[in-house]
Amino acid sequence: MPEFNLIHSLSVAEQHISSLAFNCTGDWLSIACAGLGQLLVWEWQSETYVLKQQGHFNNMNCLTYSPDGQFLITGGDDGKVKVWNMSSGFCFVTFTEHTSSVTAVSCTQNGKVVVSASSDGTVRAFDLKRYRNFKTFTSPKPTQFSSLALDTSGEIICAGGHDSFEIFVWSMQNGRLLEVLSGHEAPIASLSFSPMHSVVVSASWDKTFRIWDVFSGKGSREAVNVVSDALAITFRPDGIELAVSTLNGQITFFEVQDAVQVGSIEGRNDLKSGRRDTDLVSAKLIQKGKAFTSLCYTADGECILAAGQSKCVCIYNVKHQILIKKFEITQNRSFDGVNDYINRRKMTEFGNLALIEERDPDDDEERAVSIALPGVKKGDMASRVYKPEVRVMCIEFSPTGRSWAAATTEGLLVYSLDSNLVFDPLDLETDITTSSIRETLLEKEYSKALMMALKLKEHKLVVEVVENISPDEVRLVISSLSSRYLERFISFLCDQLESSAHLEFYLLWSENLLMIHGQHLKDRSLHMLPLLHNLQRTLVRKRQQLEKICDYNKYMLRYVLSLGDIVRKKAEAKENEDYSDEDKNIFPVDEEMLQDE
Repeated sequence: MPEFNLIHSLSVAEQHISSLAFNCTGDWLSIACAGLGQLLVWEWQSETYVLKQQGHFNNMNCLTYSPDGQFLITGGDDGKVKVWNMSSGFCFVTFTEHTSSVTAVSCTQNGKVVVSASSDGTVRAFDLKRYRNFKTFTSPKPTQFSSLALDTSGEIICAGGHDSFEIFVWSMQNGRLLEVLSGHEAPIASLSFSPMHSVVVSASWDKTFRIWDVFSGKGSREAVNVVSDALAITFRPDGIELAVSTLNGQITFFEVQDAVQVGSIEGRNDLKSGRRDTDLVSAKLIQKGKAFTSLCYTADGECILAAGQSKCVCIYNVKHQILIKKFEITQNRSFDGVNDYINRRKMTEFGNLALIEERDPDDDEERAVSIALPGVKKGDMASRVYKPEVRVMCIEFSPTGRSWAAATTEGLLVYSLDSNLVFDPLDLETDITTSSIRETLLEKEYSKALMMALKLKEHKLVVEVVENISPDEVRLVISSLSSRYLERFISFLCDQLESSAHLEFYLLWSENLLMIHGQHLKDRSLHMLPLLHNLQRTLVRKRQQLEKICDYNKYMLRYVLSLGDIVRKKAEAKENEDYSDEDKNIFPVDEEMLQDE
């Protein structure tokens, strides 16, 4: 029998390891722990970690984007607040100060502070520069916070209680409790600050939503009744309109100034709901009890995303109040509520096997079946066989308008438009071909060649046309570029600033485009704002990268200069010693004569 020698023993987690795998060379070992949501890559020769990642080992309850769209902040039932990098998809910082589930997170407009609310009765503020919890806000009486909202300046924090039916208002600067807003008669489900005015709205299970003027201190400005329990509320990006979702499956739109209803969407039929194993009624009847629990407007305010107790996320057009698209987040059969029909193998002459409860203590624990109590959402965590019900806890649209994220039972899902492989021509004509564009470019008709390439939307062809235009011609080409191509050209510039080595060249294009077409972009700010956010995010990231390179080069040059000074001083000192030795040899001193004198 061959002998085996123990090379290394590694302890990575308190729970059992789910999976192991070596890479093709055998140098790296990847270790997965399902209980903690942990992934490790270990290099056994140097005994170091190549990669360490850990997600939420329980459900995610809430999420929010940073203002520039670079980061995504999530909070979960495990009491952790995690910050994810959208470029790499990795979590780079985790805050563990909460002792209970995190129910809401929000980020300030400057992107430096993350605020989270939790069921442990605290609201905490985290610094994204130093990665520390620098403020903790509490209520006079212990309260489970279920919702959170920040004003645009980031100076006022509002949190709604799940058991006290009150809204607490704090100051970010001094941490003082400024006011307690009361008036609701049921738990507060959602809070939202107006992006343009000094008002906050709250939705509650008491079939009302209230508009509060926080800065005047006059309490509730207006209480508006809705047809059923309010579950979620959100403002449109311009602050003129708000949307409320209710328990009957409707999304109702109100004008904020006069609190007048301007429209509604019946979304219950769009919530495709499956049948759980222990349900006594069909999936069609179950669907009548479903509703949207999370709402979010798109960056331009034309559409609204809605999700809730279902495996589907719906996008509606607000103006026409129609369903545009429906996303099915999972088809994983290990979740409850995915199938439309009960598996025939579980059906017997006595009925559904899942409805037969076995309580015999002599039976094996794995074979015992216990039926969940009515109204239980998360199931029995202590049971060996656990099937969570599929649902979407929270959705959020990116400020750049290019992606949106959803916190689901399946995990954190991000849907994005950023793909260069999609063929989407604009006003394509039969004479616009690759060869005709190159011929136009050779004739030095740069503006025409650029617009033809943008029509065809071949990324490599657009790069070829742009990089064949000399910097002296950039301003003239930009001035003759039609405004209908600005949207595509800004997206192209964002991609090239990220990936191209010709940074100064594309910065010149960006500068001239903003200077020449600035007024047009301002007039269409609501539509162009997501693209401009994306451009700003790209420029900020490039600036940070250049700052790091410049700082490194600066300190390296200082080191080289200081090292040169040290070498020069040593050479001068050695040269002086040589001169003194030569002087002694030229003028010898007779020691005996000195003694006689």
